[in-house]
Amino acid sequence: MAGHRQSKKRRYVTWAVVGAAVVAGAGIAAQTSMAATAWPAQQTFTGRAFDTCTAPSRSAMKAWHTGFYGAAAVYVGGKNRGCNQPSLTSAWVKSVTGMGWKLIPIYVGAQPPCQSGSNPEKLTASAAASLGASDASDAVAEASALGMKAGSPVYLDMEAYDITNKACDDAVLTYVRAFGKGLHAKTYRTGYYGFSSSSAKAIATAADKTDLPGNLWYALWDKQNTTTADWPWRSTRFTNHSRGHQYLVNSKESHGGVTLTVDRDAWDAPVAITG
Repeated sequence: MAGHRQSKKRRYVTWAVVGAAVVAGAGIAAQTSMAATAWPAQQTFTGRAFDTCTAPSRSAMKAWHTGFYGAAAVYVGGKNRGCNQPSLTSAWVKSVTGMGWKLIPIYVGAQPPCQSGSNPEKLTASAAASLGASDASDAVAEASALGMKAGSPVYLDMEAYDITNKACDDAVLTYVRAFGKGLHAKTYRTGYYGFSSSSAKAIATAADKTDLPGNLWYALWDKQNTTTADWPWRSTRFTNHSRGHQYLVNSKESHGGVTLTVDRDAWDAPVAITG
């Protein structure tokens, strides 16, 4: 994700610094604010996924539907989203899901106050809660407008930061909790993308798990297509179809005669509910 809102050079600087199935209720246990009311059955994809900055054209998605990948991550919104999305419309979503693709919604929200570099939206300790709530409302509106229904997940993209900076880490967790509560209020599931050495670690190892995301997508560029063998934390965390793993970046590939540069993901987690 880092390279999808920053230059490739910036991406590696940031890193240095710091088979589908429908499963009802999977991934809910960690989301402590989810009410015990009826939720739409979760749609889960297990297999290989890709993410790339700009959603590919319909023709490219058709060419790439060869069976190698089964899901694609798309940037539905956020002020820090790095690319224009000329193809990403409700008609595109309907078309590519009709081809058989599963979609993974990403939202690039506010970034940590201690993170180096500039962002259009950066959180502060005082505004973290209100900003998390307003960004959640925006994320739901954007996903819904694309035809991603209630019960879908939204994965909040949080780039690398110094998690040993307690004030910064506390502000991020406040923001993430508010974002999650806002999604739950609209019956959307919470997901989170971050780096295994920093932003994802902060979520996975937090002592207070209240309102933290129930699905974790960790960036660990070890070229291992797995969500289990290299899982960095306790094996009991984020079980029951709640993990994604970005394992390879900047992979230039050709499928069906179309070449794209993508990041590869091992996926065993919720995807958007459409149709």
